[in-house]
Amino acid sequence: MLIEIDFNSDEAIYLQLRNQIIMGIATSTIHEGDPLPSVRTLAENIGINMHTVNKAYNVLRQEGFIQLDRRKGAVICIDVNKIQALQDMKEQLRILLAKGSCKGITREEVHELVDEIYEEYK
Repeated sequence: MLIEIDFNSDEAIYLQLRNQIIMGIATSTIHEGDPLPSVRTLAENIGINMHTVNKAYNVLRQEGFIQLDRRKGAVICIDVNKIQALQDMKEQLRILLAKGSCKGITREEVHELVDEIYEEYK
């Protein structure tokens, strides 16, 4: 698994890490049951603080993407609570669509963008 952190980004490093792991799952680069590197190993490989990796792993656990086990470490394990996932997505989309609306982005442009992004996951 290749993780690339943009240290110049305004986005927090733990969120960049979280997002890249989620993208890895969505694009089938990482699969259900795959172990993630230990907190220490990943922190050393990327050149970030262990607490940052730990925070990303805890967020992923809370969101239902991984399980944390004392013996096995972090393992990809998707929580299939679709109702909660849809509610979470709705909340996030509400803000993104409001931002787009303020910038004059049309419904048609949003639909095209969604279709384009979904094609990446096939």
